[in-house]
Amino acid sequence: MRYFIIICLFLSVISLTSKAQDRITGKPFATRSEVIAQHGMAATSQPLATQVAIDILKKGGNAIDAAIAANAMLGLVEPTGNGIGGDLFAIVWDAKTQKLYGLNASGRSPKALTLDYFKKNNLDKIPSHGPLPVSTPGCVDGWFELHGKFGTKEMTEILQPAINYAREGFPVSELIAFYMNRSVNTLSKFPGFKETYMPNGKTPAKGEVFKNPYLANTLEKIAKGGRDAFYKGDIAKTIGQYIKEQGGFLSYEDLASHKSEWVDPVSVNYRGYDVWELPPNGQGIAALQMLAILEGFDLKSMGYGTKEYIHHFIEAKKLAFEDRAKYYADPAFNEIPVEWLISEDYAAERRKLINTERASKTLDAGKLRDGDTIYMTVADKEGNMVSLIQSNYRGMGSGMTPTKLGFILQDRGELFTLEEGHFNTYEPSKRPFHTIIPAFITKDGKPFMSFGLMGGATQPQGHAQIVTNIIDFGMNIQEAGDAPRILHFGSSQPTGGIMKDGGVVNLESGFDYETIRELVLMGHDVSFSVGNYGGYQAIMYDAENKVYYGASESRKDGQAAGY
Repeated sequence: MRYFIIICLFLSVISLTSKAQDRITGKPFATRSEVIAQHGMAATSQPLATQVAIDILKKGGNAIDAAIAANAMLGLVEPTGNGIGGDLFAIVWDAKTQKLYGLNASGRSPKALTLDYFKKNNLDKIPSHGPLPVSTPGCVDGWFELHGKFGTKEMTEILQPAINYAREGFPVSELIAFYMNRSVNTLSKFPGFKETYMPNGKTPAKGEVFKNPYLANTLEKIAKGGRDAFYKGDIAKTIGQYIKEQGGFLSYEDLASHKSEWVDPVSVNYRGYDVWELPPNGQGIAALQMLAILEGFDLKSMGYGTKEYIHHFIEAKKLAFEDRAKYYADPAFNEIPVEWLISEDYAAERRKLINTERASKTLDAGKLRDGDTIYMTVADKEGNMVSLIQSNYRGMGSGMTPTKLGFILQDRGELFTLEEGHFNTYEPSKRPFHTIIPAFITKDGKPFMSFGLMGGATQPQGHAQIVTNIIDFGMNIQEAGDAPRILHFGSSQPTGGIMKDGGVVNLESGFDYETIRELVLMGHDVSFSVGNYGGYQAIMYDAENKVYYGASESRKDGQAAGY
């Protein structure tokens, strides 16, 4: 009966959504043409942020300057996914050294909070909201690390657009208005939230001009005083005092001792293209593991959207997420076998476990699912490219809104486990398992594409699909993001969990009914879901014509623009 209901749901939408409306030129799934420009390109999840990035580029700033400016702007105009209370990760292609650099700007757990606290208070998991899941926000330090290594413009100029918009206001877009309103029931009970985000007793509606003068003041202090203004000045003291009043543990000392880490990106070669991710504590190597397994199958001959392709993709995902659940954590606390996990030999071993005819039922597919994020990418006339992702987690974050600072603190600490002996067990001054991941592709040692997308456990699955869409199925970068997505989760519960009975497959509207029916007959539990399929941005470099191609998918408010 359940399958019949699911199939009826799909049938009701397939005829309308199986592909984008017929276009004079372009690809079947593309909602719009790619943007093409010579001098610079920016793709973010909000048009005003994209325009800020382009303005910085036109004024002589480089891709790094523009990325910081756009990220600051996104924290204002899209508080439902990111802000300076969250963490940041980035991969930078530096045109001068012709090299990729990785930045892990994620924060650590409070020094004063121990595992015993949770035991004594009979907690079997870290709460999703309130003071306990709050970890040190790494975003601002990440900005200054990026700027110190690569930036050219003064930070006062880089942050000024976001400061101006925060003071003068901006019209809230439809999607952001929806998500802000959805956060009210959970977050409005926490001190500071209403004062910041509900100035007229409610969150702003679509088209309403929203101002955040508190954030403007905070950004001004950061612009003038540098990263220490955030981590060692009045801002840090306000955060520490606020959290203490809420019964939490993040302190001034946690903020003052915070530092980001430059890391080497890691890669697998997929059919001649090097796909790059950052190593744990993020989940990026799950995408690499999936691709390493899939390379052993002829996906091109299977064809996009067929039962064979979808089945093999899902089974590869299950295998990668089994390792994700067991091994991905803070490498400062664990010996994580990254090189082995993404090796060809290991992929060959795991590939043998895939039954080409039946869905597997007993693999551990990980347990972390919820989350919202922004992803953005910028490229400049010198050839520098930035792949940057930033997030609060669970949309707007913990709900902890420090007094008159204009932002919410993240709740990344929820992603620790309280199970003793696990790689990701909670410990003081430890970085939690992280869902947000930037990605990059090179070809023959040269930049090919900077890309990423949003949404918890969606991200590595989405990364792998973008790569296969382009390399195996010949899609352009716009179509690769717009094509319907496959998502597998370990259980039907919102928080995920150990895979039971093969987990659940969510297929976005657009897949053929016969394919769905055949997948069910192969043993897959297929479900229908609205949303949760991510928000993708990408920039590709065409070395022959020396131009950039930009793409921003239709699931979010995003825009790609160049000049």
